[in-house]
Amino acid sequence: MDKQQKTLSLWMFGLLFISLTGAHGLNNFPENFVVAKTNENVILTCGSKADGAVTWKFRMFPSEEMEDVDSEDNIQQEGQNLKVSEVGTPVLGEYSCWRGEEKLSSTYLLLEDEEEEELDSLIRCRAKSYDCNFTCKWTRDGYTAVRLGLGHECSEGGKSCHWVSSSEQLQDGGFQFVLSHSLSPYAEESTMLELTAEAINDLSILRRTKRFYLRDIVQPDSPQIVKCQEVDQELNVTIDPPSTWSTPYSFFSLEHEIEYELKDDGQTGRSSSSALIPKKISKLRVRSRDSLVLSTWSQWTPWKNVRTGKKNLCKCKNTAKSCCPELPAGYLDKCKTKGKKKRKKTVGSRHLKKKM
Repeated sequence: MDKQQKTLSLWMFGLLFISLTGAHGLNNFPENFVVAKTNENVILTCGSKADGAVTWKFRMFPSEEMEDVDSEDNIQQEGQNLKVSEVGTPVLGEYSCWRGEEKLSSTYLLLEDEEEEELDSLIRCRAKSYDCNFTCKWTRDGYTAVRLGLGHECSEGGKSCHWVSSSEQLQDGGFQFVLSHSLSPYAEESTMLELTAEAINDLSILRRTKRFYLRDIVQPDSPQIVKCQEVDQELNVTIDPPSTWSTPYSFFSLEHEIEYELKDDGQTGRSSSSALIPKKISKLRVRSRDSLVLSTWSQWTPWKNVRTGKKNLCKCKNTAKSCCPELPAGYLDKCKTKGKKKRKKTVGSRHLKKKM
């Protein structure tokens, strides 16, 4: 076979491998697997405690039948073990050790993904508070199985690592995770979290670790705009922390930023030093962050229309869309009664005009 034909054959095999792994690739992590670099030599152990002859079988994908391993230049059986030389795509897959009809062990041979990409570009983590949970999202598509682990045992690939798997793959190809930590929310944070991610793409595996403080990923949920009370020529906005924020609020304090739109010219302004803002505004929205460590700002709340003056207070029925002062008990019920009388009067006037 000349050089051109050999190149073409390798190219065709690569296309075939990609198409097959796309359909039959691993959707979860095997119980046992060995990771090797390209062209590296590895020894697969049978794991049998008893002496005696064993045979090895192989399949590339879970959907295939097991076939006996034939000794070749790069695959040799040495006693009960199997030596695989110059690891590459054709020898990746599941190897199982048998004695007669009894399967003694099974190991996947996977290729180390040597892509030089930091974990920060592959995963985003966020904590809504200083409580014991935070979430992470794997953002890169093309991977069929991803798992995360916290702690040194996971970064070192230890057997006692508690891996967290995603329950399902998101529509955009990513994965969502919820992780738990044991840091005290009341103590000064001096220990960094150590997060390790493993991801399978076809029969290769990517492994990355990053370290960060919990405070670096804190981003509160949007706060709650409670009321807008007139104070002379200003408006005092009452804001509550989100229900997901850590308590007590006196210890885990938040600072708020208010953005508002002026009635006269439609210009916007912001206030972060005070809850007092100009009175003559049409709408506002709010966001929050940890005031001590200056965490990432929360998302803005939806815009709320500001209702001030007696004529507008009857429009305060929908507090989800309107920011209003605290109304006396039964005020909105009186608005309903006034509305009914007004409608009756309008209907009566129309009826009288028709007769005339």
